[in-house]
Amino acid sequence: MPNPQDLSALPLPAGPTLNADESDGRLTLTLAGQPLVRLRLARGEALHLHLQNPGEVPSVQALWAAAYWLFAREPERQQLFWHLEHTPDEALRSGLLLATDVAGQLRCERTLFWQLPQPWLGLPSNEAYPQQMIISTGKRHPARAPKPRGEVYRRFDIRLGAWISLRTLEIDVDLARFNRWQNSTRVANFWQESGSLEQHRDYLQKLDADPHTLTLIGCFDDEPFAYFEAYWAKEDRIAPFYDVDDYDRGIHMLVGEEHHRGPHKVASWLSALVHYLFLDDPRTQRVVAEPRADNARMIGHMQNQCFHCEKEFDFPHKRAALMILGRERFFERCGLV
Repeated sequence: MPNPQDLSALPLPAGPTLNADESDGRLTLTLAGQPLVRLRLARGEALHLHLQNPGEVPSVQALWAAAYWLFAREPERQQLFWHLEHTPDEALRSGLLLATDVAGQLRCERTLFWQLPQPWLGLPSNEAYPQQMIISTGKRHPARAPKPRGEVYRRFDIRLGAWISLRTLEIDVDLARFNRWQNSTRVANFWQESGSLEQHRDYLQKLDADPHTLTLIGCFDDEPFAYFEAYWAKEDRIAPFYDVDDYDRGIHMLVGEEHHRGPHKVASWLSALVHYLFLDDPRTQRVVAEPRADNARMIGHMQNQCFHCEKEFDFPHKRAALMILGRERFFERCGLV
């Protein structure tokens, strides 16, 4: 797998590639062949960033690109310290930069950087959908935003050297693939949803009409390899089994293509799926899952991505493990690159 330390080019979801030239403590970033920012780096216990032209007013795009490059290249680094004569208000308002007690010095935090929704989300970032409490099927919960269509998330995974993306499932496009995956012996053992094309069309149509569930296809380099269901836990059958919050999201996961199995692939798609759900609504504080309690491999993969097992409990159809990952823990401990 590629080593982040060997980076020289970093593709961005919108199309252009971020390129870097670092030598002798100087870093020059270019985007689509055009100079973006030139920096002098002072490395020690902390990393301090100085503009080569101190009087320059850097764009927010330049500040973001430098943070992305340096955080991607050094996955363990948690902070960057900028030294700027002019404070960019937009970067402060967004949380990209934080003021410090030192005049002219600002701080960039990895945990805040990865909570900025763009450019990872496929749709323009909007404010959280207005809250209105409603009752459906006897449960009181917030009204949910209309479900998106198309690609919802894209990021270049540096460790794999591949794009990881999520798009909404299209029944006419994905039905045969979904049917093949569900009828594989390995998947059927845990999902227990094997059946005909028409049975699976009915299954997916019911989910498409259900406002509490979003069906997603996971892709590596635009090749579909997995099916995910992201659901609002407050309206789900899991709600009675723990102290559910209004904006908790739950996930069901299925890797259909055998050549995309393995712990390194799980680390990529599981962190991307959770990242998307936390970005999708900033009010979401937890992502939960309920794999079969005897699915030790999946539980192990989830624990490797900072989920913890809260308890085991009994659904009517299975003994389940309640797996939980909080927003704070995810952004502080999961090393997105």
